[in-house]
Amino acid sequence: MAPETTPAREWSEARQGSGSEHPDDLPDTAHLSVVRTFCFADLTGFTHYTRENGPHAAVSLLEEFRAVSRDVAAKRGVRVSKWLGDGVMLVGTEPTPSIAWGGHMIDHFGDVAELDLRIGMATGPALLFEGDDYIGEPVNLAAKLCTVAQPGEILASCEQDDLPAWIHVREVGKVNIRGVGAIDGILRLGVSAR
Repeated sequence: MAPETTPAREWSEARQGSGSEHPDDLPDTAHLSVVRTFCFADLTGFTHYTRENGPHAAVSLLEEFRAVSRDVAAKRGVRVSKWLGDGVMLVGTEPTPSIAWGGHMIDHFGDVAELDLRIGMATGPALLFEGDDYIGEPVNLAAKLCTVAQPGEILASCEQDDLPAWIHVREVGKVNIRGVGAIDGILRLGVSAR
């Protein structure tokens, strides 16, 4: 299981020095470079579902999505960074538990008729900004991969060696992202049957 990934722990592990230096001796920047796996998941068709079933049914569906997201994240050792309406951003210190979170969620919600989930993820260096936010290419790429993923699909920019044994590569290829262009080497991931 991945170590705890609170912003305070990330700052502590990435800081230069002991943390007890005189104020004049601290670095000028509050931006630490960290390597993380960023994962975005989104409920597809949520607006249509709300229109068809009403806001109370939509809230119940959203409550289930958030409860399962939290529970699986806690079991996998990944951190829910922020809720994005009908989506979520997660951060992991290691890629494998983050990928496992995505596969777990796709597997869990695969049989829920009224819910489709799509996931984008990317691993790489980013800046830990103001102690609790992340800025950088892997964050942006993960968010954009989520927007172009098909319902029930995980699009990932990661190493195949980091995949859990029960997640397989359906395809490796290019993904066209509006405003960015073609990104090569993107993995389309699927969950293997037991």
